[in-house]
Amino acid sequence: MTTTDGPATAPYVIAEVGCNHAGDLSLAKRMISVAGQFCEVDAVKFQKRDPRALLTPEQYRAPHPNAMHAFGASYGEHREFLEFDIAQHAELREHAENAGVTYSTSVWDLPSARAVAELDPEFIKIPSATNLNTGLLEFLCGDYRGTIHLSLGMTSRAEEDAIVELFRRAGRLGDLVLYACTSGYPVPFEDVCLLEVERLRTTYGDELRGVGFSGHHLGIAADVAAFALGARYVERHFTLDRTSKGTDHAASLEPDGLRRLTRDLRNVAKALSHKPADVLPIEQVQRRKLKWQPCR
Repeated sequence: MTTTDGPATAPYVIAEVGCNHAGDLSLAKRMISVAGQFCEVDAVKFQKRDPRALLTPEQYRAPHPNAMHAFGASYGEHREFLEFDIAQHAELREHAENAGVTYSTSVWDLPSARAVAELDPEFIKIPSATNLNTGLLEFLCGDYRGTIHLSLGMTSRAEEDAIVELFRRAGRLGDLVLYACTSGYPVPFEDVCLLEVERLRTTYGDELRGVGFSGHHLGIAADVAAFALGARYVERHFTLDRTSKGTDHAASLEPDGLRRLTRDLRNVAKALSHKPADVLPIEQVQRRKLKWQPCR
């Protein structure tokens, strides 16, 4: 990440809108505009599910586990309420392009992956919950030529090895970004486990497209530390109001928090370098004025 002759490359910052739009397309577009123009992120990311394909009939009919955050009478109806169809995702992509920010989506099942791949976004994300869906991974490796981002929350080391080997066999490891991630909302700092970023870099080296950090903690300090440890991509959930209805808002950043995070990451990137000279030009005035010199 760092070099001997210049600053580190600034990380790629992703605002994870997810389902924080509450099924409102106009709100989703406003979130894109705020994230891109006020927070100055690189990308905004949504989610795409086919609840009928993803859930068993029993899961579909079951009540939402947290009724105060439910948008439907059953969990399946809740998920359907929050879904945008693929035409609406195309609208979101166009809006993002007009706002100067990259559009992307996490895909939770094979039908969603097929639909989103038709939009040909710059990258597609595989969430932790779906990273063992072999059919989904094989489809993206074989039929989608963009970059594939994949989170490793709630994933064993053996499962991680199997995922990496699947991409290696498909010849797509160089297009893969692996994210250090702890799946909790929000995550206490003792469970953030930042050194996973370093482990992924050490384990896979230059085989990967890069290593990322997907955080669900509070504040922005851990993200900056993750970047310093080698995370090339930093993803945070984004909301306009952390008190809104929905389970992801509490672990999300509001606009000013995301703006500060983007600012701090880019400033730290400038600072992550070795001194190019023993004494920098900015030090020369102070050296002449203050530096004690031995008698000659």
